[in-house]
Amino acid sequence: MPTYRTPGVYVEEIATLPPSVAEVATAIPAFIGYTAIGPADNADPVVARIATMLEFETAFGGAQPAKFSVTQPVDERGVPAGNPAVKLEGGDQPRFCLYYALAHYFRNGGGPCYVVSVGNYKSAPGKARFIAGLAALEREDEPTLIVLTDAACLLPAAGYYEVCGEALKQCRKLGDRFTILDVMQGDASGFRNDSSLSANLMYGAAYHPYLQTSIPYEYNEADVSIKRSASAGATVSGSLNLGGSNGVSVSFTGPAGSAPGVAVTFGKKTPEPGFSVAAGTLTITDANGASGSEIVEAWGEWKKSGRAAGFDISQSGDGSAALATADVPRTPVPVPAAASASDTLETVKNKETALYNRARAALDEQCIVLPPSAAVAGIYARVDREHGVWKAPANVGVMAVLGPVARITNDEQETLNVDPTAGKSINAIRDFTGRGTLVWGGRTLAGNDNEWRYVSVRRLFITIEESARKASAFAVFEPNDQSTWLKVKAMIESYLYGLWEQGALAGAKPEAAYYVHVGLGTTMTPQDVLEGRMNVEIGVAAVRPAEFIVLKFSHKMQTA
Repeated sequence: MPTYRTPGVYVEEIATLPPSVAEVATAIPAFIGYTAIGPADNADPVVARIATMLEFETAFGGAQPAKFSVTQPVDERGVPAGNPAVKLEGGDQPRFCLYYALAHYFRNGGGPCYVVSVGNYKSAPGKARFIAGLAALEREDEPTLIVLTDAACLLPAAGYYEVCGEALKQCRKLGDRFTILDVMQGDASGFRNDSSLSANLMYGAAYHPYLQTSIPYEYNEADVSIKRSASAGATVSGSLNLGGSNGVSVSFTGPAGSAPGVAVTFGKKTPEPGFSVAAGTLTITDANGASGSEIVEAWGEWKKSGRAAGFDISQSGDGSAALATADVPRTPVPVPAAASASDTLETVKNKETALYNRARAALDEQCIVLPPSAAVAGIYARVDREHGVWKAPANVGVMAVLGPVARITNDEQETLNVDPTAGKSINAIRDFTGRGTLVWGGRTLAGNDNEWRYVSVRRLFITIEESARKASAFAVFEPNDQSTWLKVKAMIESYLYGLWEQGALAGAKPEAAYYVHVGLGTTMTPQDVLEGRMNVEIGVAAVRPAEFIVLKFSHKMQTA
């Protein structure tokens, strides 16, 4: 109380309302992986908070472009026929998939998140870099989820599961975050038997199988090679005798799709004269190497009369020429020129529009397969926003997917959901007729633990613990007496009452849903007070999901 010495009127504001608990964010994931713009192998990881894909691209760049080859079938006339065949070069998976994981996360309802870049696309991936990323993430307070999609894409099983074990250890140490894991390549037995995943199981959940997304690959047109596949067995042939003093004859016989030269015969001789194309001019030499004006005039006369009779000649830039002829005059059958080995989507863009459009349409249908953890992180954020962290993130549709890569039956899920030996439950993602692709499991890895069996229960306690811890910071170094105890108790009780009203806590009355105890003789001894400890005990009855709904039917006897 201040001391007044000068006469006058003084105003004092007296605080009568208790402090309140501000609930922490519940679904702020951190994605660890490699980006286009990232640190060198020996540099520290880069951590950034982003809210949109645009922010991610600005800070870290885009996806690693995929390389494709497109084979377009053509008929005997060289016209595209049928749908192009597309092949992803270098395997079925992109080497780095963090960019696609972020895109899948946002499409499933994700919001602000953290990105931990541990390297760039020129780096050699290794588990040491991911563990370094986890160490950098430990210094951040806001993230509540750890997602390791890129590690599942890049590391062998042993290295990936070791990184998962380190993530679970960090969650246990800090007590404010949860890990979403992938079962690599659907190997449930390998996942359960790995020794790296033997502790801290209540702080993580695993999902299976991988998802065929509707997200197309990113690619550069210059990296898409174009090939042409001619119709088998098609053969064209023809010849034209020009007569005259030189007796010039031009002929071709061979399969469609070849790149023939020109065979020229002078009189009764059958030489193999050469020719060359320079600046668009075709020069013909006879067997003796002569190239006189009469030969040139005869060639010009052939071009005039041949075209009038239904013949044509085509020249390609590499110095080859092809004769187009037909059995019936004025109905030419062109011999399709061979595709250049260097043809790409970029080179055919302006000269073969039909082929370009067909190839682009086929490439747009090529969609990436991803581990499910990124989509599940988006579902966590969506469920928390629409219902609350106490709602199990299950029986919820997965967005931007064509379906899981494997269809799981009830019998198969039975062995995934309950593991009597290791206790590691795996949540299935299943495709149901008329309902789409759903997350069909809500258990943590500690599936046999009655306390921490369900993801929603574990995450609700994380939220309550972290919110109460931060809100109670005001009481540090306050007098350890009845006044401070009452403030802390009232603050926490008010917060829990709000959760009970929202349906997060089970109980017909507040006293059945929670309790808060603090005080001398209740939670503290005189020795605790002397040593500066204020003990607060909080009990919470969290709602649990109805995982098994049993409908029992029986016959009822007729009464009338």
